[in-house]
Amino acid sequence: MASLKELKGRIVSVKSTQKITKAKKMVAAAKLRKAQAAAEAARPYAERLEGVVASLASKVGASDSAPKLLSGTGKSDTHLLVVLNSDRGLAGAFNSNIVKAARDKALELQAAGKKVLFYLVGRKGRPVIARLFPGQIIEQYETTGIRDIGFEQASEISAKVMELYEAGAFDVAHLFYSKFRSALLQIATGQQMIPVPPPADVPASSGAAVEYEPDEEAILADLLPRNVTIQIFKGLLENAASEQGASMTAMDNATRNAGELINKLTIVYNRTRQAAITTELIEIIAGAEAL
Repeated sequence: MASLKELKGRIVSVKSTQKITKAKKMVAAAKLRKAQAAAEAARPYAERLEGVVASLASKVGASDSAPKLLSGTGKSDTHLLVVLNSDRGLAGAFNSNIVKAARDKALELQAAGKKVLFYLVGRKGRPVIARLFPGQIIEQYETTGIRDIGFEQASEISAKVMELYEAGAFDVAHLFYSKFRSALLQIATGQQMIPVPPPADVPASSGAAVEYEPDEEAILADLLPRNVTIQIFKGLLENAASEQGASMTAMDNATRNAGELINKLTIVYNRTRQAAITTELIEIIAGAEAL
């Protein structure tokens, strides 16, 4: 059995940990409000742009004159998985859920005979993916030291993705991130970015006449790269809100667990102290009777 000194030291240590987890919970709660507002503000624009581009994809089809970002390369042999993670831990299963979704997709594609490559953003998912898929990480984006990841970082990531696409490094690109629902619920999500998938509820040959002003090439040349950037930006914003929500929940659970452990250790400490006092009294009384 641990001594009174050891028990007292453990109680002090757990109380210090509880103070840290409580402080981190409050910080995550404060950051969550801002991150949630940014993610919710970006959703309508990102979803509307995605819908417009998807509608164009359903009309253009596999035309030879269509941009590759819209119609694809004509094959789907190599897939690039863009996995958005964070650089920090202490956020529950936030990072592991994203990595698991990307892993399942990669295994599914490999089972179908496809080649899978990874573009990793953030540090937390790298060790797992590097171990499961050695030699398949072709690009990494460092976010360490960046306080607020925003549109500038999304532009840099999308520029590299499109550079790899134009170089023929892959045929299809998928984006993986955590979609924010609430502080208690974040859903690991995967979506195809390149080429743009046509909407399932719109027939591929709708026959609708579309007039472009300015010309079609100029519009698509600006719209398609912008769509890739916006979808990545949306993923980064959703991740930021999901990370803070997961962190707040994890730190709340840790604070409550620390409180329960403190109570248990305090009971053990009191019982041990009472037993020591009782033993001393017995020894004193026994000594007095012997005299």
